[in-house]
Order: sequence, then C-alpha cells, then structure tokens
Amino acid sequence: MAIKMPLRYRSSPDDDVEANIEVIQREQDIYRRLGQCGGVVPCTGFSPATIHLALMANGDLRSYLKTHRPPRSLQLSWFQEMARALSRIHTHSVIVADIATRNFLLHTDLSVKFCDFTESTILALHTDMETVDDNGYSIHTDIGQLGVVIYEVVTGEQCGFDLFKDLPLDATRAIWPRRENLPRTADVWLGPII
Repeated sequence: MAIKMPLRYRSSPDDDVEANIEVIQREQDIYRRLGQCGGVVPCTGFSPATIHLALMANGDLRSYLKTHRPPRSLQLSWFQEMARALSRIHTHSVIVADIATRNFLLHTDLSVKFCDFTESTILALHTDMETVDDNGYSIHTDIGQLGVVIYEVVTGEQCGFDLFKDLPLDATRAIWPRRENLPRTADVWLGPII
C-alpha cells in the first residue's frame, strides 16, 4: 500500500498545512466518485488527511521512461489503456486537468494507471461533458494533455502543453496553447493521433 498525505515541512505555516489537507480531501472526493474505475490506481481507504492507494511497484511512467525504451507494442497498449481510462473518468463527470507521465503509475505487469487528481474538477453527475468548461479546462484539454503524454512516450522528449503560456501571472482561465508552441508531429509515429 502507498499512502498519499499532504505536503508538510517543519517551516510550513498552519495555513499552508490546512490548505494541503483540503487538497487531499478534495482528491478523496474524486476517488470516492470514481470508485473502482478501471485504469485508475485502486484506492483502498482514507483517513481525514490521507489517501491509501494500491502500491504500483514500477513507479511513475516518467521515471520509467528515463531508463527504459518500451517497444511500440507496449506503448500502444498503454495508449489504449489511457484512452479507455480517461473516457471512464469523464463518464463519472470528472475533468482530470493534470495529465502527465508523472501522473501515471505502472503496475508489476507494466499496465498503466491514472493517479493524482489534486487538480481535478468533480462535476454534477450527468453533466454534459462535451460542453462543460471549468475555467478553460474541459475534456478537450484533458485529451490534449493525453496527446502530450503520447508524444513523450513515443519520442522520449518532454513537451509542454501550457494552458497559461503568454497569459498574465494572475490569470485564472486556461486557454488552448497556440500551434507554434506545440511540437511538430508530422514525422512522429502516431503523429496524426497526437
């Protein structure tokens, strides 16, 4: 079992600790909504300030990719798992909002699972997910971020999908990145999908 707890440093003011506990509690709500959703790291329990998750022995996908070059067959399997899981998450009226290789964990059999819903939005059940927009975040930005994950796995290079690039520092509404800020995919395996 892995236990996720709020960030806390010796020098952390009480307000910061309380805010981090609230973040964990919002994430608990997401895990409760998702239940045993396929493609999501299984949640095994909660305490007031922690989330108990099944242990994923191979760690996060970003770290794994630093030392391994998986074959295309495994990559394709991952992408199919990711897309199915994201679709399931969306049917539970949740926008993930932070999809990145660091937020996928690998089981011992190298199956890939979503984790980390700290930035996610839980919406009313039966929300029309095709049209919902939460300050610029939507199923469309989730799919765009999944494209970034696919790009990183395929090429071995990280790329940004910065929804706040060129916006003022105090901006609260995300916007779709401009095409010139995204990598070229014309000569990349699965480029048209990315």
